[in-house]
Amino acid sequence: MPGLSASHWLTLATRIDSLNGWLGRSLAWLSLVIVMLTGAVVLMRYGFGIGSTALQELVMYAHALVFMGAAAWALQRDAHVRVDIFFRRMSARRQALVDLTGGLFFLLPICLFLAWNCWDYVAVSWARNERSVDAGGLPWLYLQKSIILLLVASLLIQAVAQTIKTLCVLNGTLFSHLPVRHEEHV
Repeated sequence: MPGLSASHWLTLATRIDSLNGWLGRSLAWLSLVIVMLTGAVVLMRYGFGIGSTALQELVMYAHALVFMGAAAWALQRDAHVRVDIFFRRMSARRQALVDLTGGLFFLLPICLFLAWNCWDYVAVSWARNERSVDAGGLPWLYLQKSIILLLVASLLIQAVAQTIKTLCVLNGTLFSHLPVRHEEHV
């Protein structure tokens, strides 16, 4: 890898992993908030006959934030869906090559495509101070749309970290780029 030593590149990858790990773990707690808010919506509607569009939208915002904000953390932890039947039997070098190819030819182009196509969508929403069209809805629709850019940014930097780690496996600096799994064997 040009310019810096492998240890410098690995330090950058580790820092990106730490940032996305912190973001993912923090956002995972919103799942508990989603459950509580959904319970409140149900209790209010069926227990007291009171509807709340704002609470329902808040659940939707939190749901989007959990899944889009923690996507890079899932990538880092190798928690995305993959056809493991072949992959797990490959050597660490072949696994790194498969992930490097996928990252360079699929993940990075898709992230760049999303960034290019969503930037104006989000910018216009901010410029208009866009709010919910529903009566009693939340006034921050532009914030929800901004979650798309959080997805793109976190996935892009995680793709950089994954690329660094796979290249380190291919040049022999690392044994594996995948996280260690502590699975119970039954």
